[in-house]
This record gives sequence, structure tokens and C-alpha cells, in this order.
Amino acid sequence: MTRVLVVLNSPTSSMGRLEQWLPEAGIEPVLTPAAELPESLDGFAGVVLLGGGFMPDDDAGHPFLPRERALTGQALDDGVPLLGLCLGGQLLAHVAGGRVTARSGETERGMCPLTVLPAAVGDPVFGDLPGVPNGPLWMIENHEDSVTTLPPSATLLVTSGDCPIQAFRVGERAWGMQFHPEARPERIAAWDEAALSEQGIDRAELTEAALVHAAENEAQSRALARAWTDVVHKNAR
Repeated sequence: MTRVLVVLNSPTSSMGRLEQWLPEAGIEPVLTPAAELPESLDGFAGVVLLGGGFMPDDDAGHPFLPRERALTGQALDDGVPLLGLCLGGQLLAHVAGGRVTARSGETERGMCPLTVLPAAVGDPVFGDLPGVPNGPLWMIENHEDSVTTLPPSATLLVTSGDCPIQAFRVGERAWGMQFHPEARPERIAAWDEAALSEQGIDRAELTEAALVHAAENEAQSRALARAWTDVVHKNAR
């Protein structure tokens, strides 16, 4: 099968639903801890950058970041399809010349309704998602840092009132997302209850609210992942 590098930025992160969806689409995910990244993307037809609770330039705390940024730059230069999720999307924005702000005030937790913009018409990943544009895109969010300035070459595809930059494309084959299409709504029940409580959030209520839109979330997330794998296969050919 077509091999894709999946970067594990945090031991508390995971591939989630992508562990099933990528192989179903003929993709072999090569899950790799960020501290063990290869020198180049040779042999990989795509890259997925997973999430993590730190900034994309926190090199002192996470010394693997320079290599991860270099691989992201290689993907952009060589046209290797890239999917950046939460921290991964922020890392893409940082490498491409955008701005990421720590504790930006755009904190989001749980299932959130997002708006797919007219600019997404014809986009290979966001151009044909179920329920859009007649309804919102329902996605899991869990962040306090965010992309606050788009890279100069980026196209904004998805927005919301709470966090304006939700998804964007850089060039023809790189997508960054603030949300987590790989995350199952049930995963919220395992989030740090004490940390949420300190923010005035009831974990049980957050989980219950997310499950209301679980069906839409799964259908839209699955379609998004499948559309990206179609880009990988097309580019590999």
C-alpha cells in the first residue's frame, strides 16, 4: 500500500479513527514518534502531523521540532500531500509564514459548529463534505493556542465565530486544521477532568453535548479523510 508518515507529537495523542480509515483507503500509516523522525520524506507519499499541547517553535522543550518543520518545508517544496491537525496545522502555518499565538483567547473545547466558506468550493478536501453548505461542519476542538495570521500563500476554507482560522490550504496539497477529525466524540470522556473544571467546564456535559452530533461528525470526518487520501493516491500516480 501507499506509505504515509504519521507524526506522533505527544504520547497522549493518537491516530484515532485514522488508524482504521487510512488502511481502508489503501494507505499504510507509518506512525512515528516525533523524536524518531526520518531525515527526509523519501519513500513517503504523504504526511500527517498530529496534535500536541505546545507551540510549533518550542524547540527548547521539544528538540525534534526543527526536523519536523524541515520535513514540513520539504512537503511544501516537493508537493507531498500534507494534513496538519491542531498543532500540526499550526506547524504548517508557522513554516509557511503565518503566525501562531499562544493562549490566543480563542480557546475551544468539545464539539463545535464550523462554517465552510465559499472559497472551499472545488477544494479537493473540503469541496464536497456531507451536510455542507446547508449546515455546519461539526468537529472536535481542544486548544488554547491558535493560528492568528494566515500564511501569505494560504486560502482560508473554514471559519467560526470563536476562532476565525479553522482550516486552510497552502499551495495545492497541504491542509492545516485547528480541529480533530481523527478524534471520536467519546474520547472527551477521558480528557483531564480537573483541568476542565478549572476552566469552568463540566466534562460530562461536554461529552453529552458532543454525542448529540456524533453521526454528523463521523460522516464529515470520514469524508474529509477519504478526500485527502484520494489526493495522496492521485499525486503518487
